[in-house]
Amino acid sequence: MKTLFVTIRVALRALRRNLLRSFLTALGIIIGTGAVIAMVGIGEGAKARVEETFAAMGTNLLMLLPGSSSAGGMRGGSGSMPTITWDDLRAIQTEIPSVRAAAAVLRVSASVVSDESNWTTSVTGTSPEYFDIRGWRVRSGATITQSDLDTGAKVVLLGQTVVDRLYGTSADPVGQVVRIRNIPFTVIGVLAKKGQSPMGQDYDDTAVIPQSTFLSKIQGGLKNYLSGMVMIGSTSPSATARAEREVTSLLRERHRIAPGQEDDFSIRNLTEMASAQAEGTRTMTTLLAAIALVSLVVGGIGIMNIMLVSVTERTREIGVRMAVGAKPGHILTQFLVEALVLALFGGLVGVGSGLLVADRLAASFGWPTLMRVDVIALALGSSAAVGVVFGLFPALKASRLDPIIALRTE
Repeated sequence: MKTLFVTIRVALRALRRNLLRSFLTALGIIIGTGAVIAMVGIGEGAKARVEETFAAMGTNLLMLLPGSSSAGGMRGGSGSMPTITWDDLRAIQTEIPSVRAAAAVLRVSASVVSDESNWTTSVTGTSPEYFDIRGWRVRSGATITQSDLDTGAKVVLLGQTVVDRLYGTSADPVGQVVRIRNIPFTVIGVLAKKGQSPMGQDYDDTAVIPQSTFLSKIQGGLKNYLSGMVMIGSTSPSATARAEREVTSLLRERHRIAPGQEDDFSIRNLTEMASAQAEGTRTMTTLLAAIALVSLVVGGIGIMNIMLVSVTERTREIGVRMAVGAKPGHILTQFLVEALVLALFGGLVGVGSGLLVADRLAASFGWPTLMRVDVIALALGSSAAVGVVFGLFPALKASRLDPIIALRTE
């Protein structure tokens, strides 16, 4: 054990004699490790932002859209032909066990007018289930209740963006009266901030009223047909795909669609969209990290080259050590320790610089910086492994020198 400590001390002293060269030798490892850490940190942050964005849309969410119109050989877009009825909505709510809740979402763009200002926003008519499906709480005040639907109450919930535009950032408008389509509505609550959708839509730029009030006061309905879409929340993430199949089967049966015929509706599974986008981010992160790992190999080659040069420069020193009793194993250990120290030093500096770069880049993109401890450990382990692997050949070459020939070297 004492001999090992002496060997390590000799190796460290040799590295200290050429600090600049030692640093330049470790530079490849620093760059490689830093690149791996930065790429993984940014990638994990991007994945978390994707998950956060889709979570803001709602949990275990399906969106049921009406079918498309067709006239003169021209087909309209999805939702251009009303095909979903209010009876369909009730059947989805009561007949499918994998559905936790379902709510109609009726929308129109309209001006919301306060005593001092006005703002054009998206006015949504819906039911209390909508807030459960989307996991949307109120910041202050109360939410829409079933009683509000039954009585057609003229009440409204405002998103934070609308509040900011009408009353200012620190205002609490609960109890105030606003006018929508020249009809007075009492503000009963302010919705908690949701942020933006994956497409950049501001969720907080909205006003929500009971769907019965929407149909009677804002925009007339289509009798039994639903003039909007339906949001469906499944009982769990694993039940979302099953809920999609069951809703499809139920609606095809209710709409008397024969086998082989196209559906007169469409369903979007946002859980699958979120998973696909997260998987794409994960794949890109893995690719970038793999490319960054190449830098570690390049850094290892740099260590091997410098160590070979060091063996050549220190041939006489090696001969003297062997002449005074150093065994080939001592020489092998000395040069392996030098390579390992260079690699670990590069790995530690690389981890620090990688975390710094990831933090700066993620901040510029508006992402969180997330780093897994196992990735840091793997990066340091890889650095050490590169040092040992690429330092082994120069160490073997040094340990196999003939001490007599080494002593004659000038």
